[in-house]
Amino acid sequence: MKEKKKIGSKIFMALMMIFFYAPIVYIIIFSFNSSRSLTHLDGFSLRWYEKMFSDRTMMQSIVYTIVIAVLATIISTIVGTITSIGLSKSKPILKKTVEQINNLPIMNPEIVTAIGLLMFFSALGAKKGFVTLLLAHIMFCIPYVMLSVMPKLRSLDANLADAAMDLGATPFQALTKVIVPQIMPGIVSGALIAFTMSFDDFIISYFVTGNGVSNISILVYTMSKRVNPSINALSTLVIFIITVALIIVNVIPIIKQKKEKRTR
Repeated sequence: MKEKKKIGSKIFMALMMIFFYAPIVYIIIFSFNSSRSLTHLDGFSLRWYEKMFSDRTMMQSIVYTIVIAVLATIISTIVGTITSIGLSKSKPILKKTVEQINNLPIMNPEIVTAIGLLMFFSALGAKKGFVTLLLAHIMFCIPYVMLSVMPKLRSLDANLADAAMDLGATPFQALTKVIVPQIMPGIVSGALIAFTMSFDDFIISYFVTGNGVSNISILVYTMSKRVNPSINALSTLVIFIITVALIIVNVIPIIKQKKEKRTR
């Protein structure tokens, strides 16, 4: 019976892997198709990659997506980390209140957040474009950073900063050289989540952006209304970027650990 259960679980896992990764493999394969067909392979070609790189609208969308994701990640990580550290030293009532408010954007449906931001920017008379898109991304990325950093702060000794200052460290040194290194895993994971959320967002971006400014998700949505194999090439490029980023994030800690072992 145990062997049958093991075989059954392995088959189930294999089917799940196929279900999740088959569409990705399909996109990659058909991005090299020589014809416009999305169902029949007619030969290997880089035609759609050439078309993608020569398309100014596509390249602008890629640039906007990367720039906004990077800026939103940096700003939201800094703000979220500082806010989390400040809350860890605040009164319990204030801490719980802010934590509940922080959870609202995460639990709230994206369409509601998008409409709220649209009405807010309209009430301010702000022209929709790059700035409104960036502000919206920063807004919904901060809660995810705080959600990753707060558990790390709870696990720290409450007297750690005081002990560092008793030994001669300034408050800034205690923050940067004692507290931040201890919560760095939470900061990194929060930054990765923020980058992913910003890079992948469609609903909020669609409501707060203006003419001439669009990210990859909006571009793909507009292109999906007509058959365009360049979508496969663009999707493959995104998959490649994300894969390289994941490899770098996982390899760098291993290299650091090896260097530390050598120095010891």
